[in-house]
Amino acid sequence: MKRPTTSAAAPSAPEAAVDLPADPSAESTPVPRPRADAVRNRERILAAAREVLVEQGSAAPFDEIARRAGVGNATLYRHFPDRAALVHHVVLFVMDRVTVQAEDALAQEADAFAALCRFTHAAADERIGALCPMLAGDFDGEHPELIAAREALAEAVETLVTAGQEAGLVRTDIGVGDLMVALSQLSRPLPGISCMAVDGFVHRHLQLFLDGLRAPARSELPGEAATLEDLRQKTM
Repeated sequence: MKRPTTSAAAPSAPEAAVDLPADPSAESTPVPRPRADAVRNRERILAAAREVLVEQGSAAPFDEIARRAGVGNATLYRHFPDRAALVHHVVLFVMDRVTVQAEDALAQEADAFAALCRFTHAAADERIGALCPMLAGDFDGEHPELIAAREALAEAVETLVTAGQEAGLVRTDIGVGDLMVALSQLSRPLPGISCMAVDGFVHRHLQLFLDGLRAPARSELPGEAATLEDLRQKTM
């Protein structure tokens, strides 16, 4: 009886791939985007809070901020759970917008002095002069977000001022700190006077100041040009 012929061994089939459980640490959890209406609400709250805080001070009631923003109190608290968080984000909101104003002015104006004027008036409209009272007390001026915003603002305005000086249009004995102090002082509401009562004078007085920045200089300034870092160290 013949034994069955044994054929050559066929190559073994590759092992089926085994689905191993994914390593949770290797997966990046997608960060959900905020809804468009939530973003709009946040922007409205920050803009309204800026105006109310300028008019009534840092102790302004949340009810008035919510009413001015056109949202309910619950919506306001959902975005900003306490006064410290609200003030923190209002300051960031204004600083970020002023930084963009500096960048846009330099990019869109052919004349460096015109860019400086455009920025200064736009920054006044952003109420940057009213930030100073908010920075007092227990405000955390060394928060990483504030440091980053401050550095971005300083760089943008420094670029703007330097462009004017290199073009021979802005006097060379002033620094960013000089510009920002004057802007803050001239656009800040006076104690005991309605903000709306002095708004009409802000741009007149800023233009008088800006005319004094033109080169060639007509006077010699006492002291030295100031940077934003100089101001920070002197106020701490």
